[in-house]
Amino acid sequence: MAVVFISPKKKQRIFFIGITAVFLLILVSITFFVFMAQPPKVAPELVFNKPKVNINFNALNSDLFKELLPFNEMQRQFAYTAENENGNVESGFISAVSIEEARKILESIDLTIKDIKEAEIGRENPFEPYYQLMPVAE
Repeated sequence: MAVVFISPKKKQRIFFIGITAVFLLILVSITFFVFMAQPPKVAPELVFNKPKVNINFNALNSDLFKELLPFNEMQRQFAYTAENENGNVESGFISAVSIEEARKILESIDLTIKDIKEAEIGRENPFEPYYQLMPVAE
């Protein structure tokens, strides 16, 4: 039988210490190269590249461009209270570009305006559900 002077545990410990040392050496060298590296210096003349943009203004003279129509103005809603020719009070909503336009529309359908104001959009609590289930009595 052979005589062994180094115990198996001591061999394992030396092996793990060697592997750890090699790993740490590789890690330190990678860290050194990464953190000590600097980007290559670029000449100041090369930093800004002027874009090559050509605008074709001839498109503004085309027939298709001349036939374009402007957007319609956005209509707002107005809440009104008015009296008709029979003396009955009506209330409702009307859509128009401005409050003056809404007045003209209401007067054109023979309503005497008592009150008109722009309707408020949205709800006070936007997280409140629209519909709530009511409990059913049995």
